[in-house]
Amino acid sequence: MKKILSSLALLLSLLASARSQQPEPVYDESLNPLEQIEAAVATASQQGKFVICQVGGNWCPWCLKFAAFIKADAEISSLIEENFVYIHVNYRPSKKADAAKAAQDKALQKRLGNFHRFGYPVFVVLDSGGKVIHLQDSAYLEDGDGYDKKKVLSFFRHWTPSAVKG
Repeated sequence: MKKILSSLALLLSLLASARSQQPEPVYDESLNPLEQIEAAVATASQQGKFVICQVGGNWCPWCLKFAAFIKADAEISSLIEENFVYIHVNYRPSKKADAAKAAQDKALQKRLGNFHRFGYPVFVVLDSGGKVIHLQDSAYLEDGDGYDKKKVLSFFRHWTPSAVKG
């Protein structure tokens, strides 16, 4: 009986450890993404920054992995904070979507330059006026089962307001 209880305790401990290693959800599914984008553009305009829309969802392991990656790296976090209003734009297309959701998805695609061409996450850079100036396929930032710091820094540095404006 002691062996069974000991084994059960070990199993529960392993399950708790695995669960605690799961990335935190970062996409607020209750937000209207179009309103979220316009609010971010207004803030960016006031602060002289650009907007980065990380499009994806809590359903996407790579999306959550990227969010955790940039949060954990002080150099990347600082670069983002200084230059961008960074938002997580929830997107989960569904063939069973009602008419209102389908219309919203279509409007979001149009607003953000038809990002569906890429996998998730996809990054959409907007200037301080809200114009789409770049779409970034996240696959180019990957390395193995994670992200490459040098590639990620290069992406962000090339799309800062000072880099774009010269």
